[in-house]
Amino acid sequence: MQPIRLVRGFVTVGGWTMASRLLGFARDIMIAAFLGAGPTAQAFIVAFSLPNMFRRFFAEGAFNMAFVPMFSKRHEAGEDASDFARDAFSGLASILILFTLLGQLVMPWLVLAMASGFAEDQRFDLAVTFGRIAFPYILMISLAALCSGVLNAVGRFTAAAAAPLLLNLLFIAAMLAAGLMHWNVGLALAWTVPVAGVAQLALVWVAAKRAGIALYPRLPRLTPAMRRLARIAAPAVLAGGVVQINLLVGRQVASYYEGAVAWLYNADRLYQLPLGVVAIAIGVVLLPDLSRRLKAGDVAGGRASYSRAAEFALAMTVPAAVALMVIPMPLIQVLFERGRFTAADVSPTALAVAVYGAGLPAFVLQKVLQPLFFAREDTRRPFYYALAAMVVNAAIAVGLAPTVGFIAAALGTTLAGWVMIWLLLAGARGMGPAASFDDRFRRRLPRIVLASAAMGMCLFLAEMLLETLWGMPGIKYLALLLLIAIGAVSYFAFGALLGAFRVSDFRTALRRG
Repeated sequence: MQPIRLVRGFVTVGGWTMASRLLGFARDIMIAAFLGAGPTAQAFIVAFSLPNMFRRFFAEGAFNMAFVPMFSKRHEAGEDASDFARDAFSGLASILILFTLLGQLVMPWLVLAMASGFAEDQRFDLAVTFGRIAFPYILMISLAALCSGVLNAVGRFTAAAAAPLLLNLLFIAAMLAAGLMHWNVGLALAWTVPVAGVAQLALVWVAAKRAGIALYPRLPRLTPAMRRLARIAAPAVLAGGVVQINLLVGRQVASYYEGAVAWLYNADRLYQLPLGVVAIAIGVVLLPDLSRRLKAGDVAGGRASYSRAAEFALAMTVPAAVALMVIPMPLIQVLFERGRFTAADVSPTALAVAVYGAGLPAFVLQKVLQPLFFAREDTRRPFYYALAAMVVNAAIAVGLAPTVGFIAAALGTTLAGWVMIWLLLAGARGMGPAASFDDRFRRRLPRIVLASAAMGMCLFLAEMLLETLWGMPGIKYLALLLLIAIGAVSYFAFGALLGAFRVSDFRTALRRG
């Protein structure tokens, strides 16, 4: 895959992910309007977080990081990659069926592990009920993640990138139906979770079959390839577990502050919009590409792919980070303040957005740096780095909470993200030229930062000029669109002027394959 085709892969996946994230953002705005930041909202957020947390633990953040390079190399070498994929599918399904049943039995303890502040509170019983309904989602979505890994490895990105749309569409439909039929909105959302998992798995399974890889389940087999997969996956699973412990620490801190679980969740969803679009696109395209280049001994091509991925990531996320730090108040006020999400919820949520925004480039760069290790089937060092970042996160989140309150959770997440980047960069130094940035990246990085800073000044001035419009119904939406347009135009203008990028780079990526 040439660098321009690599960037086109980022754009293809990023486009579908953008559509899904925008729809997901509409979903979160509706949840905030229907449920506010009250007990039902907080209980559902914790319940829905449980299968998603373990999904990243078992599949996306761990199993696939070991599976995709092995599958890609077999596929590139013309070996029987399909048979290997079937074994992996069956083995993962067997583990997850048992884990799903166990989760039902220990759900009260899982809820306490997520949010011990819910104990002796109505939120606890609600979260246990919602959690038991939603937890089977982990089985379907983890198998869907494996199918998506297969599709990405063979260069079929569309179905895997489009699958999350189904979840958001079904959530929106469930809330609209609940509102019309006067159903319990929290229960309607909980029941929608496993239904959406079935739909997502069906979509990517059929797409994999059409790509020539029919993942029919069979009795699991402990073949030499599966033993090797288990050995490589184990440290990645542990690393995924460390990342999830970071999230657990933050949610535990938030559960002791009324409304904080919802404030942090909504802030998280806002910064996840640019993070998901760029990081997911890079993650699914770069890892198979680097794995293939290592197999072929293409050092120059690997370095170019790695550098273009980092350049693309920072060109998109540094300005987004600046915007989140400069204009969080109008973003939250206009997008979320309605229904049960009141003015009292705006300021704390905006503060969390600004803090998460400061960590956005670090969260995205992890998706660029980790494939350097995973493509070499090195999952141990990322585990040790994640362990160190976990200690930093816990120390900040728990240590500062008595002083600064719930925002300590967001501070811990952001600072731990930057520690992880420093460790990954240090670890990559011994990998040779393929793991170093090229001259073009080194020239463009400071210019991207300068263009983003100039955009930030424009946003700051524009926000002050538009300040009187944020409380005006109807007009505030146009004002926010104008503010966003000012940011986009100023960034691309300053970026082109300073040589941070060429606008033609983006046009070419969209046109060429």
